[in-house]
Amino acid sequence: MRLRAGGVGLLLDVSPDALPRVLHWGADVPGDDPAATAAALVPAVAHSALDEPWPLTVLPGAADGWPGRPAVRGHRAGRGAFPRWSVSGVAVDGPELAVTAAAEGLALDLRLSLEPSGVLVVRVALRNDGATPYVLDGLTPLLPLPGHARELLDLTGRWCRENSPQRSPLHVGIRSRESWRGRPGHDGTPLLVAGTPGFGFGHGEVWAVHVAWSGDAEHVVERVPEGVTVLGGGELVRPLVLAPGASYDAPPLVAAWSDSGLDGLSARLHAYVRARASHPRTPRPLTCNTWEAVYFDHDPARLTDLADRAAAVGVERFVLDDGWFRGRRDDTTALGDWTVDPSVWPDGLHPLVDHVRGLGMQFGLWVEPEMVSPDSDLARAHPDWLLAAPGRIPRSWRHQQVLDLARPEAFAHVLDALDALVGTYDLDALKWDHNRDLHEPVHDGVPGTHAQTHALYRLLDELRARHPRCEIESCASGGARADLGILARTDRVWASDTTDPVERQSIQRWTGLLLPPELVGTHVGAPVSHTTGRASGLPLRLVSSLFGHAGIEWDLTAVPPEDLARLRAWAGLHKELRGLLHTGRTVRADDPGEGLVLHGVVGPRGAVYAYLRLHSGADAVPPRLRLPGLDPARRYHLRLRPEAGELRPSFAVRQPAWLDTGVELTGGVLGRVGVAAPLLAPGQAVVLHVEPR
Repeated sequence: MRLRAGGVGLLLDVSPDALPRVLHWGADVPGDDPAATAAALVPAVAHSALDEPWPLTVLPGAADGWPGRPAVRGHRAGRGAFPRWSVSGVAVDGPELAVTAAAEGLALDLRLSLEPSGVLVVRVALRNDGATPYVLDGLTPLLPLPGHARELLDLTGRWCRENSPQRSPLHVGIRSRESWRGRPGHDGTPLLVAGTPGFGFGHGEVWAVHVAWSGDAEHVVERVPEGVTVLGGGELVRPLVLAPGASYDAPPLVAAWSDSGLDGLSARLHAYVRARASHPRTPRPLTCNTWEAVYFDHDPARLTDLADRAAAVGVERFVLDDGWFRGRRDDTTALGDWTVDPSVWPDGLHPLVDHVRGLGMQFGLWVEPEMVSPDSDLARAHPDWLLAAPGRIPRSWRHQQVLDLARPEAFAHVLDALDALVGTYDLDALKWDHNRDLHEPVHDGVPGTHAQTHALYRLLDELRARHPRCEIESCASGGARADLGILARTDRVWASDTTDPVERQSIQRWTGLLLPPELVGTHVGAPVSHTTGRASGLPLRLVSSLFGHAGIEWDLTAVPPEDLARLRAWAGLHKELRGLLHTGRTVRADDPGEGLVLHGVVGPRGAVYAYLRLHSGADAVPPRLRLPGLDPARRYHLRLRPEAGELRPSFAVRQPAWLDTGVELTGGVLGRVGVAAPLLAPGQAVVLHVEPR
């Protein structure tokens, strides 16, 4: 049988004696005969091998003949490690296949859904129908890759350098990108991509998987000498004991294919994300976050002045960051004591909230509900609420420990505190932080990451049910938790704690492989980055922050009038263009020239591009500027938008003439031939606007 959607085809062999086999995952081939195709794909049998061809199922194991790591790993006191599945039900509903099966006291529910975007979602549920406990060591759905997928791309990183790409050949063996941090982590890869050698943003055939889970997870590719390669992922379960009658729902495995490179992959993934019910539907408000403006120095008069300046430049949401609650004068104390500090705010936050709303802005608040400071009233009253073994405190990280949300009384305490905060101030937004990994996470004597992650999801779901109007930003020391599991319950992520525009160019480019721009917080920081110490001009900072859920993280009370005017113009430009920026297709040039970056967003109403020089190159005149993604048959008007970037007159004797008046050309000329590129000094950036004629 075949599933079809969005230009993607999934050819499946579904029989009663085995779980479904994916025979082809890739381009939809119209007019084919699935049965004849399946017969033609039966492989040869080599010497010193099984006597008959063996089925590569979505959950392959030793009983199938699979020589690699089993997809379902578990046992009953050492027995029953090799389940042989018997299919009991098959149902097809449009582009969705549902299969039920059983094996030796286990019941399996497997669903493969091909979404309108062409994204494939694999969901697996496992139930213990036996009379004894079943120890689950892992459950990893696997999808086949063709032989011409021979190169891998995944992402790594650190604090303030998230999503750094790394490539490698696809060799025989297992490559497993694992996170044991209790969250995806700064070094976690949001996608594991396999493709044809040399694939890029605009070319090559690629396949990718994402595990939509906010705890321990793995993304894995395995190639065996039998000529078979598989790609998949799942939760790292540490292990998990299923009592008789208990079930395990694996995180969704989100898989995508593209024959037009990484941009095509992103187009499918962005369309899938945007179609989810949890995706924000209103224009993303321009945000001012107070962290880099005041840090812990919460002076009501200064914050009121900051709000005045923010409103004057066009900010629509004002978020009060860390430091507002009782005893919180630095990062060593008070996490968990979620009541307003009367020594700083004797009248509560109402005067500031009312002032902010009187200026026409929304009001948001920073919280870190999953954490607790040892020096806090909460930790002193309930030391047993830590996510830790009794009498054994994990190593400190940012002077804090993790609260065991799977403990009902701790869960209720946090929910009540957040409910009171949001209700008292009718909050428009929460910035929800998570500033440490989970080390030695023990709940009721067993590894607790699985239960902690589910408790987090329940907490967010319940808070959203009580306050559906309040939006939530997921921050985890920046981008350490930016997966589709958390984004099913939140409205954006903070991609990184750095606002350095040079670092942000790479971070945002690669975060955008999975996430569309409107879900990624991008703020204008101070002239000197507090995380890197690098100085950057305002135009570069403005351009870098334009392409996302834009905002400001800068002490506006100390900004000179001319820069406030630039911010006001930039804010107006963002509001003009965000309908395009937050709905269009993200495109990225593979090689615009040494030291240069070109990326943009393309939609029916035109396109917006950023063109930047991060460092100097060997060429005195850069290559022609070729703008990807445009309709080649359509005519467009290309012009410079001065509200964000700048051209430094002294850097060129003469710039290309079209920069003064714009130019009208077809998308084919703009994309294939190009136009003369402006000369940019290192650290310069410009915004180019393309409008259809």
